[in-house]
Amino acid sequence: MCLDSQLQELQLIQHSLLPGESFSFALPPEDSRIWSSLLHSFNTATTLSSLPSPVPQVKFQVKTTDARIFFEVQFPERYPEDSDVDTAQVPFISVNGEGISRDEHHRWRTFVQEKSAEVQGDDFPIYQLLCMHLLPKLHEDGHSVDTAGTTDIIEQQSTNRLLETADYHALLTSHHLVSPTKRRSLQRWSSELSISGFSKVGYPGVIYAQGSQENIQEFVANVKSMQWLALRVRFVEPIDLANDEHHQGWTEFQKVGEVVEEMKRRGRDKYITEMGIGSSALQ
Repeated sequence: MCLDSQLQELQLIQHSLLPGESFSFALPPEDSRIWSSLLHSFNTATTLSSLPSPVPQVKFQVKTTDARIFFEVQFPERYPEDSDVDTAQVPFISVNGEGISRDEHHRWRTFVQEKSAEVQGDDFPIYQLLCMHLLPKLHEDGHSVDTAGTTDIIEQQSTNRLLETADYHALLTSHHLVSPTKRRSLQRWSSELSISGFSKVGYPGVIYAQGSQENIQEFVANVKSMQWLALRVRFVEPIDLANDEHHQGWTEFQKVGEVVEEMKRRGRDKYITEMGIGSSALQ
């Protein structure tokens, strides 16, 4: 149970990272291989032929491109089951980096402790801590390069593509997609707006849709109007559907690996793998 919960949280962290953010194991090579295999089997619903006993404790790092500071996390063996009653089972989070002053390190340690207290009791506290607090704070503080110029270029490219096509597609992710009401709404909107695509239910939630610009924008607005935990609109952009043979109907998937295979079938797997979604399923 602890292993499944840890794998689920690691998967959620991996698939919630934005471009310029990265996840890597901070373990000896053999232990890294074990955990990479575990994550791969968890993502693709395959069974490992053998599993070491006990499984080594996992330690990983989360970084941002061109940032001086990064975070290292270690899950104790019985996390998260016993973390509420045994302080030895609480994950250890360290703040690392080159050229960090003592005051800066103290400020970050204080921030980590404050936010750790806030997420205590959540289903996935380390995910919440990293993706909802630490990484956004890192970007806000200006430790990463300014991406305004890059954003302007991307927006201009999107505008140029808009002149060439009226078809759009969109990718959204969330902490989870479980609610029957949300799932029925996605089905209904896809039918009403002549949109094709799919959703991945469970943890994390993934939504991909393609159709006319107007309908896709309305669909995304409808999704955003609902109550979500950690909803992220990864992109809404033009796409050429002239020769697309896979733009009928709405499908539900259970595993991230199924999402990867579907996007491969559509010839659009780069749109998700470039953002880290399902990257471990490709290894």
